Amino acid sequence: MDAELAQRLHKVLDRVEAWLPPEPAAVDWSRDVAAIWQRNALGGHLIPVAARDGVGMDDLVGIERQKTALLRNTRAFLHGRPANHALLWGARGSGKSSLVRALLNTLAPEGLRLIQVDRHDLVGLPGLVQRLRDSTHRFIVYCDDLSFEGHDDAYKALKSVLDGTLTGPPENVLLYATSNRRHLLPESLADNQDTRLVDGELHHGDAVEERISLSDRFGLWLAFHPFNQNAYLTACEHWVHYLGGDDAWNDAAREDAVRFATLRGVRSGRAAWQFACQWVGARHEAQES
Repeated sequence: MDAELAQRLHKVLDRVEAWLPPEPAAVDWSRDVAAIWQRNALGGHLIPVAARDGVGMDDLVGIERQKTALLRNTRAFLHGRPANHALLWGARGSGKSSLVRALLNTLAPEGLRLIQVDRHDLVGLPGLVQRLRDSTHRFIVYCDDLSFEGHDDAYKALKSVLDGTLTGPPENVLLYATSNRRHLLPESLADNQDTRLVDGELHHGDAVEERISLSDRFGLWLAFHPFNQNAYLTACEHWVHYLGGDDAWNDAAREDAVRFATLRGVRSGRAAWQFACQWVGARHEAQES
């Protein structure tokens, strides 16, 4: 290569380099407690992220059984004892994702590290798990709001990592997922038409078996249901106090909270938080005006 051509190539590379995104900071697990996995043509990389908020276990009301079960399972994992992959499924806004965040805030000092993987990046999950295998840290690989469509093959990578390979996931990695669907895949009436009785026993068709086989790989299932009115109002009161409205919870606030949920058509932890933000914000605005 002559000098003139080499110089021209250097100029082209300098121009291209200016358009490239900056190289992500390396994760230091002695300092960072959470990261996001992003797949790329070379496999993928981890991007450290700060905790979103300081919400703790005591801030989540109305889901005591789910909190206890997930906390016990995760602590067993951190202490090197047998533990299960966990699927948190159920009603929207009922605290599934918040519980995982609160779990990290509570157990990070005990050694928990969390990596979030988007559904579209699941095909790179085997590579991520292999990268974590030799680490001295213990990781929850977390998929939020997970669901698949019938034509989506990304779930096969998840199935493989959960229980489908010769080696399985390393002992320092667990997978937690949240979803509105119990079986993660869409369910149709046609799928059940192949269900039949054999010697008095119910046998599902292939489509149903395929769907169930994915969720079955999660050993811990935690169901989240819509709040009743008492649980919803308790959550509203908690979040109003959390946001600094210590003197704001009264009969008028209760009436407004009920009206807020009625207009939205849902009683949930998320609706309680949204009401508290509106109520406390409006009171502060009125006091300042």
